[in-house]
Amino acid sequence: MHQTLPRPQARALRAALPAAVILLSLIAAPSALRAAGALQYPPTERQEVVDDYFGTKVADPYRWLEASEDPKVQAWVDRQNALTTEYVAASGFRDAIKARLTELADYPKHGIPYERNGFFFSAHNSGLQNQFVHYVQKGLDGKARVLLDPNTLRADGTGSIDAFSLSRDARYLAYGVSWSGSDWQELYVRDVKTGKDLKDHIQHIKFTEPSWTTDGKGFFYSRQPAPGSVPAGDEHYYQKLYYHVLGQDPAKDRLLYERPDMKEAGFGPEVTEDGRYLVVQVWKGSAPETEILYMPLDGKTWELKPLRTGFDAAYEFLGAVGERFYLKTDRDAPRNRIVAVDPGRPEPENWTVVVPETRDVIEGAMMTNGKLAVSTLHNAHNLLHIYELDGTLFDQVELPTVGTVGFMSGLPGSEHFFFTFTSFVFPSTVYRYDFAARTVVEHGAPGIAVDRDAYVTRQVWCESKDGTKIPIFLAHRKDLCLDGTNPVLLYGYGGFNVTYTPTFSTSRLFWLENGGVYALAGLRGGGEFGEEWHSAGKLEKKQNVFDDYIAASEYLIDMGYTSPERLAIQGGSNGGLLTAAVELQRPELFGAVLVQVPVADMLRYHLFTVARFWIPEYGSSEDPEQFKFLHAYSPLHNVKPGTAYPATLITTADTDDRVHPGQAKKYAATLQAANASDKPILLRVETRAGHGGGKPISKQIEEQADIFSFLFRELGISPRYGAK
Repeated sequence: MHQTLPRPQARALRAALPAAVILLSLIAAPSALRAAGALQYPPTERQEVVDDYFGTKVADPYRWLEASEDPKVQAWVDRQNALTTEYVAASGFRDAIKARLTELADYPKHGIPYERNGFFFSAHNSGLQNQFVHYVQKGLDGKARVLLDPNTLRADGTGSIDAFSLSRDARYLAYGVSWSGSDWQELYVRDVKTGKDLKDHIQHIKFTEPSWTTDGKGFFYSRQPAPGSVPAGDEHYYQKLYYHVLGQDPAKDRLLYERPDMKEAGFGPEVTEDGRYLVVQVWKGSAPETEILYMPLDGKTWELKPLRTGFDAAYEFLGAVGERFYLKTDRDAPRNRIVAVDPGRPEPENWTVVVPETRDVIEGAMMTNGKLAVSTLHNAHNLLHIYELDGTLFDQVELPTVGTVGFMSGLPGSEHFFFTFTSFVFPSTVYRYDFAARTVVEHGAPGIAVDRDAYVTRQVWCESKDGTKIPIFLAHRKDLCLDGTNPVLLYGYGGFNVTYTPTFSTSRLFWLENGGVYALAGLRGGGEFGEEWHSAGKLEKKQNVFDDYIAASEYLIDMGYTSPERLAIQGGSNGGLLTAAVELQRPELFGAVLVQVPVADMLRYHLFTVARFWIPEYGSSEDPEQFKFLHAYSPLHNVKPGTAYPATLITTADTDDRVHPGQAKKYAATLQAANASDKPILLRVETRAGHGGGKPISKQIEEQADIFSFLFRELGISPRYGAK
């Protein structure tokens, strides 16, 4: 997933999605022989629980597993984890897998620099640090010193930094701490010079990033209701926009805006670089449509005014120059365009089109050096262009290969801007673009050597059930033989307008160096080809996503890359829904299935944590028409007793407050009871880690080692660690 900095409102929107799973790609490979006979699963009590949906009776015998804190459920989880641990250990090569994954992960990594008042802030990881450490330095050549080290928060590395916002003079840093991967944060303020925290401490924070006023005396931010002040569960909703004065009790913070009529509404504040305006992006759950409000910061009465309201399209504020606001929008442009809007005449007929819609989707944009840096999606990989504010093309930035522009960072008056680039065998690298010379130089190279000449990255296209062309990226060794015996891992997501493009991970490198093929399918529901592509894979059209994934699987088999026995599929969150649904619809097509932090109960998913945000994407079983299509594909309700299902590993975390872990547990229990094959159905439940964001490297490696051990067994391949 891409991100353009600074874009706090875009960041909040993504966090509200089940998508925001920050998982390294976990790739299948080699194996040992399976012990004969079916596994003996822990007994799971069935209870008589039946719901009536508009005359349709639906049983839910494992509903008791939704109570994560119930000692009975915890005991059941312990037995499931013990079985999974025993099974993966029996492969005989888990220790070797873990050692190799650890070796590969142990290299210096660099985050993108962010400039404020002549200081540069960036994050680095020496190799196996659980969390990136944040540094500050004066100028590009200054000596860096530690500003914030989240590894000191908890011994096991489960304290992480989310929100990160600097005052304009770089004197203060407002930062959010998340515990055990939770979406909840606690907000603190640090003095950049002394490295000491002020007394400011704001709780009940989720899906927001502060934005400072130019005088550095305070910042705007959004806050959830305190537990107990609203009915249970509603603390995830009813966000309100506040202004906090440094040193003030947060209980006295000034309330600026709320929408009590719309519980799923959230607010992303951003103060313009010239300090003249506060601009607020209003989002409504996971729906792409937004509103834009603004408020002059002229010392007079603070009152938000409408710029674009009615949730008629998606709008993202990019910056302001004088009385011109620059927006990225899909209004009358499904693949996005950039327009200049006069707040005094905000009607579309008065807009000036700066960068028009083209065949390629405008994905990210940022104002820098009085220009616009714009990343686009060309056949599901990135291009990078720079435009003058009148729309004239200034430069097309040459990228190293087919891949992904991940982050961009720069200020309107800067002489340069930074961006990251990555691809399957191209580790994430920081580059600096110099406007005067129109050149790109490497600013932060990762400390890992990859023999890129040994591998090939290519794009192929397959045809889905209805004739739609689906792109598939493939990465593998150049000497691959298309004899149908190669182990292949096919990754998919297909939802929430999220785009997956080629990126690097050491676990993927481990897979490739062992002769595996990695495949990434650009499914409908994602953002690869704009809003029309997204809309073709949501609500009643969700089956299109499953059809696309099945078509990609069949293509890989038909073209000789692999066979069903050697084909593994992987997806997390919305992608976990994908892999679960597809394995139920075509169980004979796969040798192994990874179902990670899945949305699996489509009739009850919206009743937990923030999941009402996703109703615009999925629909709700409370609607009689939407119930029909949800019930038709819901993984939990489409398991057929007596069916031979492929080997399946289901993963979740008891502290996941994005996708409720009860869904994974109920799915595992249902599949274990119904499976007619001797293939294992295993459940792995993590503790002190949430949906994926902020997960310590140590926990990532442990999870990867378990997953690889499972896949090695199931795919029947012998490992070759670090093979040339």
